[in-house]
Amino acid sequence: MRQTKKKICNLRCTVFEPNILNKENLHLVILCHGYGAPGNDLVSVGEFLCQKDSYISENFCFIFPEGPLTLDNIGLYGSRAWWNIDLIAHQRAIDGIDHRDYSNNIPNGMPLASNMLMDLVNKIMLDYSISSTRIILGGFSQGSMITTDVALRMNEPPGGLIVMSGTLVCERVWRKLAQKRGVMKIFQSHGRSDPLLPFNAAERLRGLFIKAELEHKFLPFDGFHEIPESVLLHTSEFIKEFSNQNKTILL
Repeated sequence: MRQTKKKICNLRCTVFEPNILNKENLHLVILCHGYGAPGNDLVSVGEFLCQKDSYISENFCFIFPEGPLTLDNIGLYGSRAWWNIDLIAHQRAIDGIDHRDYSNNIPNGMPLASNMLMDLVNKIMLDYSISSTRIILGGFSQGSMITTDVALRMNEPPGGLIVMSGTLVCERVWRKLAQKRGVMKIFQSHGRSDPLLPFNAAERLRGLFIKAELEHKFLPFDGFHEIPESVLLHTSEFIKEFSNQNKTILL
């Protein structure tokens, strides 16, 4: 795999590409980090997946966009975000006082970030001459919230969605959008003891996907707000199954 850094539609990205690009079998995975993480936080996930299976390293491009906001101003040097959050509510969640609930509203700043990521996805489809059905969107925490939002709003749905420790956002809007995503396959994981984004909200998101009759796999695990190895292994299986079920679709 070749690793490069480039700016795509005003978002800095780390990019993994096979040494030989074979467009007949090429798929793309776009993974977005969570709030307060460095922009390259999920690069290690891509490295694990590529090292685990040569088929993935030879047939998949991985793109890791950095959130547009820096958190240097609050002392989190080198950290990024897709949108700002209520830090007091965030700390209350960490302390176990209160869980975050986004199911009734769209967070301030999320629509702008979603539009930026949507532009990136469209540009990548053009650059690689590839259809949306051969793209997997995914992320962790805030990164999974924005990729779920984009996956539900794209003109043509992506082929796959990976939701790692995400949550339900603006249920009324997402429920309506999910009805139009028939071909999208989903892998969702969540820790039963997650203090930041509660497990019951993940179950509600799962229910939304099921009601929309989307092909869906859910992996609960005994843990917190994290990506354990079991999730990485199931992600690897999901990616391989996804590629095996897709026929060559070029623009």
